[in-house]
Amino acid sequence: MRVEIDSESGFCFGVVRAINEAEGALQSGVIASLGDIVHNRVEVQRLEALGLQTISHEEIPSIAGRRMLIRAHGEPPKTYALAEEYGVEIIDATCPVVAALQRKVKEAYRKMQEVGGTVVILGKRGHAEVVGLTGQVDEKAVVVECEEDLQVIDFSHPIYFLSQTTQSIEKFNHLAETMRRGVAHEEMLTVDDTICRRVSSRESHLRNFARQHDVIIFVCGRKSSNGKVLYNICRQENEHSYNIEEPCELQKEWFEGAESVGICGATSTPKWLMESIAEAILSIDN
Repeated sequence: MRVEIDSESGFCFGVVRAINEAEGALQSGVIASLGDIVHNRVEVQRLEALGLQTISHEEIPSIAGRRMLIRAHGEPPKTYALAEEYGVEIIDATCPVVAALQRKVKEAYRKMQEVGGTVVILGKRGHAEVVGLTGQVDEKAVVVECEEDLQVIDFSHPIYFLSQTTQSIEKFNHLAETMRRGVAHEEMLTVDDTICRRVSSRESHLRNFARQHDVIIFVCGRKSSNGKVLYNICRQENEHSYNIEEPCELQKEWFEGAESVGICGATSTPKWLMESIAEAILSIDN
């Protein structure tokens, strides 16, 4: 049985940058990460073994005077203010793409205020990146996840439409087209595609990769929003696609009669984990 690891899968630039920042800071002592540094439990456990402490927003006062890492997803301004209040030194690992989007959301809100319009963001409610985005404008942006959510938007006023960086381009374009049909004049709708191409380009690549193998093992953390999107793409192309978080979840019957297995993952999936899963699959075959 042939096992191939997808060369395009694994950490995106923003996640690599955040983990490098954490590993560098850990060389001089324990630091705290505000939330899971990456939506992958196994990688979080590896970093915690090196001294990384994961905390919640409510726990910021308890680390007064210490160092805290802002992960790639970014944070709203109030988080920085709270850290300053308690003398917490911030290591800012916000992904540059996310930071640029935060600035865009603020500018879009300013423009919409002038004309009585609405900022609309395609994203997953409660996701760390989306919380950081809406926090730039005091939660005064509308977050939509599907076409049904568009019902709450006032189409008689201008709309500025943006997206969480890891959303599906197909869904973004579909919702944009739906909104174009809803406005009275085309100039009332501004569509700003803010999806990260380093992530979105993986969609078409994964479709081809999934078709090339008898079985697909997609590796990602249960909390990974990007992972859910990419795994569904694999399932669309190959019904023998399975989503796991670590090697112990593999089941022997998945590989019966298979000549080739493809291993791929989310932007939050470390390469070393996919390699360990490849080794586990080969041991099952033997």
